[in-house]
Amino acid sequence: MCALVGFAVFQFSGNSARGYIATDSLFYWWGYQWSNAGSETEHGWLILAISAWLLGRNLRARSEEPGAGSQRAWAPTAAMLGGLAVHLLGYAMQQGRLSIAGLLLFAWGVLALFGGRRWGRAAAFPLAFMVFAIPLNVLDTLGFHLRLGVIETAWQLAHGLGIDVIRNGTQLVSPDGRYQYDVAAACSGLRSLMALAALSLLVGYLNFRAWWARAFIGLLCLPYAFVGNVARIFVIIVVAQWRGQAAGERTHDVMGFGVFVIVLGLVQLTVMLLQRWNVGRPGETMARREDGFRPNAPGSSDICNVIRYKYPVAAVVISSGIVMLAAHRLDTIQLHPRVGIRLAADGRNPVALPAYLGTAWEGQPAEVTPVEREVLPPDTGFSRMNYVSLHNLNTRVLLSIVLSGRDRTSIHRPEICLVGQGWTIADRTAHVFTWPSSAKASAGKPGQPTARVPATVLRIEHEFTNPRGEKVKVPALFAYWFVGADRIVASNTERVLQASLDRLRHLQAHRWAYVVVQTLAVDGEAAALARMQEVLDGTLPAFQEPLPADR
Repeated sequence: MCALVGFAVFQFSGNSARGYIATDSLFYWWGYQWSNAGSETEHGWLILAISAWLLGRNLRARSEEPGAGSQRAWAPTAAMLGGLAVHLLGYAMQQGRLSIAGLLLFAWGVLALFGGRRWGRAAAFPLAFMVFAIPLNVLDTLGFHLRLGVIETAWQLAHGLGIDVIRNGTQLVSPDGRYQYDVAAACSGLRSLMALAALSLLVGYLNFRAWWARAFIGLLCLPYAFVGNVARIFVIIVVAQWRGQAAGERTHDVMGFGVFVIVLGLVQLTVMLLQRWNVGRPGETMARREDGFRPNAPGSSDICNVIRYKYPVAAVVISSGIVMLAAHRLDTIQLHPRVGIRLAADGRNPVALPAYLGTAWEGQPAEVTPVEREVLPPDTGFSRMNYVSLHNLNTRVLLSIVLSGRDRTSIHRPEICLVGQGWTIADRTAHVFTWPSSAKASAGKPGQPTARVPATVLRIEHEFTNPRGEKVKVPALFAYWFVGADRIVASNTERVLQASLDRLRHLQAHRWAYVVVQTLAVDGEAAALARMQEVLDGTLPAFQEPLPADR
């Protein structure tokens, strides 16, 4: 009964963010991530298979501890009720990953209630192992810094050997032009980090009984993955210096598997050393029962079990009904009337951007693509303009505003679209745009700081082929920030956190705006930033409410 009502909750009231994946089912939402290459979570099927194997292995190997047949039901019941509470929290915040954590906790409670202490202990690690199958895009920032560290270390090692390779952001270039590589995110170790972490933890779990030893082996994937990816980039540089670009590219493909060999080899070496030193109880094994296992379920010979299970089942059924009713109530919450962006007459789209900025810039409407209309929720608002300098028609600045509707998936991480459009992110930095001097007087109240706009600036590059057939990289700057009803933030992580907390505190869907300013930087970053500021001087008072950034 607990399993059935839990399935109903997670199937029919499991997902509240339906912008990209229009489903109520948390099972479908999670499985879709495993089948979608863009989510980079295709290893989820392997994690599921390993978890199922671990559960069967643990049940066969673990003997039934004394007292398992008379275990109280309070712990499984608390786990199921806690899982439902965590899921409701994730549903209210439109965070499917949090709901998945609630699902795993609820599943452990069901298994522990059915099979007693033996099943509870046997299922603890396999269900926790399923965390590696959750898409965690928040690690992109970690991967970016990991990529820069890998490049810097490999570059220093190459110089130590006398190889005069030039580093430019994420690019490694030979001075004589024999080879040129752009170290993409795949070479940062992020894509392999989750798989390596899962494999390292699995090795520790199978070889040790002490939890601290298992956790230690699992955490070793972090420094070892760094070492493995440094070795990959360094070997590519050496081979390219010796045999040229083509040989370096072949080495790149081979060393993709070499990273796994290096990391897992180092992990296994550490395991052997710990076992030799008799650390972490490596020699202990779980005793086996020869008479098989009979679940600790109610039967005709034990009427007390029926009485013991009656109250937990009733509590779970009632709580599940409450969760489904609360989820339905959350689906009907109203949009908050306050926004930080000025609205058009329809109340859905941002206000139209100015067509002319004095005598220096002319605006050309930039249409929203059919793909954007199809992918994003229908209540998403847009306002977009390409500003062309009247003094130099080749100088352009794109200003784009995306205003979310009820669903938070109207806005996503900017890095997703950039990479999908063929741009390479070389670096990111913080920058503060200022309001035009004519608007500063009305931007803040007496005693408060003048309004400012903190932003994140990405240094990006796109490879083009010129008329002579040569490949050239064109640099550009991509600045973005997010505007809420009463605050301005520069990072997507902060925006998601604030939006989630607002939904919890006010039970209202606050509309956030995502503002982008983009321009080419062939004449240098200082000139590009100056162009951005010049366009914002003429547009900020027209589309954005003047809020002090620290509010």
